[in-house]
Amino acid sequence: MIRQTLAVAALNFKTIPSRFWSSLVIVLGVAGVVGVVISVLAMVTGLAAAMQQAGRPDRAIVFRGGANTELSSTMARDTVTTILDAPGIRHDSTGHAIASPEVVTIVARPMRSGGSDANVTLRGVGLQGLALRPEIHLVAGRWFKPGLRELVVGEGAERQFAGLDIGRHLDLRDTDWTVVGVFASGGDAHESEILTDAETLQAAYRRNMFQSVTVQLQSPESFSQFKDALTTNPQLSVEADRESDYLAKLSKGLTTIMTLVARVVGSIMAIGAVFGALNTMYSAVSARTLEIATLRAIGFGGGAVVFSVISEALVLSLLGGALGAALAWLFFNGHGVNALGGNFTQLVFRLSVTPALMIQGIVWALVIGLIGGLFPAIRAARVPVVEALRTM
Repeated sequence: MIRQTLAVAALNFKTIPSRFWSSLVIVLGVAGVVGVVISVLAMVTGLAAAMQQAGRPDRAIVFRGGANTELSSTMARDTVTTILDAPGIRHDSTGHAIASPEVVTIVARPMRSGGSDANVTLRGVGLQGLALRPEIHLVAGRWFKPGLRELVVGEGAERQFAGLDIGRHLDLRDTDWTVVGVFASGGDAHESEILTDAETLQAAYRRNMFQSVTVQLQSPESFSQFKDALTTNPQLSVEADRESDYLAKLSKGLTTIMTLVARVVGSIMAIGAVFGALNTMYSAVSARTLEIATLRAIGFGGGAVVFSVISEALVLSLLGGALGAALAWLFFNGHGVNALGGNFTQLVFRLSVTPALMIQGIVWALVIGLIGGLFPAIRAARVPVVEALRTM
């Protein structure tokens, strides 16, 4: 059985050059499916990576009870003071809590491509805001000075939005602000933001409330102690999350939608690729009816014919899957994009075509090849030997 299958498969593959263009239909059709599926899922992977890298298990974020995001939260100064006195927070050498009461708002900036306005997160951080996030480092210019209307822009925001270059001036609430630096944070979600001093931002926007407080915990295990102290305090109405958990919840809705889109679009395209494979393989079987009948007449079994036809479809689909995966990696891996995040602001991140996604794409290709080759293979095995030989 194995020898017969290999012999018939070898004959099939030898005739592929004579059916080059019809075979190319299968390869390109499958490559298109795999390329689209991988490129969309690369957005999901890139977004998840950006949010995951921004959060750490030894940092916690606190916002008003019932609020789903920082933008929907407000906290008074006395509430912030009580939070900073809670157990479980790490303190620096001077005894100050490593924490940052933060003001979060939205500014509209035009996109570099297209010019349409998009929402960008403007985050006012406390005096410990930079010490709290050691992953943030300056790559150009200088840091803002507390008390001055100065801004430091994330690399992702500078790359995607116009007017955020060093030295540019922004009009915020009828006040003039200057971009003095650019920072990076390993490609995480913070690179989509603009940072400044929280007290200065409050004064400019005539506010006296904070949106959230982010704290450095003594250890990841200190979170339970910290959260219990806040939620059992009758003077407070706040919620506390690990920073990593909070950011994961923010991105969950978008990643779910993008995954669904990838599967729906990929499935529609896969159906088209299956019909293309069916048509091609049926044509190949029809053209080789006499050859198949001859093989059957000299003792080759129907199973060998079935497996040989399916193997041809699988090989062509595998070539298409490999081509689609390679093109997706070449053109999309590391490509910067932006999408609407959980705070209704634009989140800048890079597409990530991982080996796992490429393998997933090739699995899609093999499934297409299996379905596209199965029915023509069954038809080939059922070719009436006597009738076919009479046409000689």
